[in-house]
Parts: sequence; C-alpha cells; structure tokens
Amino acid sequence: MADRNEKNTLADIGYVKLISVGSVNPNNPLSDASRADQERLLNRCLNDYPKGTLLGKDITIGRYLIGEHELTMEKVTYHVGFSRKPAWLEDEKTGM
Repeated sequence: MADRNEKNTLADIGYVKLISVGSVNPNNPLSDASRADQERLLNRCLNDYPKGTLLGKDITIGRYLIGEHELTMEKVTYHVGFSRKPAWLEDEKTGM
C-alpha cells in the first residue's frame, strides 16, 4: 500500500472518468443549472474520496454565424484518473 504522502503515478490509475463542461451545440445550449451540475461533478471528482488526479483536458470550440452575429461556444472535457472507480459514481448513475 502506498504512503499517503506519495503522489500517484500513471501506473496507479485504474479508472478514468471524462467530464465535459460546456457545450458546442447552438441548437441545444446548456442551462445554468446543467452547467453547475457539470462543475459540481468535476469538483467532486477532484476533492472527494478517492481523490482523482487531473490527467489532461480537451478543448472543443465551435464558431457559428447566425445572421449577422458570430457565436463562439466552448466545451472542455477533463480526464480525471482514479486508482479505482469511486462507489459514489455508481450511486449517481442509479439515482441514489
């Protein structure tokens, strides 16, 4: 078992959760509540037990011309690694 003060390495990662924040679909924009839910999940993954490690992120940008206006939308997908899959992720999926 690893010492609590040791940092995790990639070899310790057994599960990766992809968490998207934002949307690039102008036909289906996110509500403030949906965006807050996405941010809440990301914060839980990085702060609750077992604490996840940020491995990387992908940024998707959409640029749309609507009439005379240009609309730019962004979605960031965070890759959060865990040593094992957190039990609370299963609980959220089943609605418990």
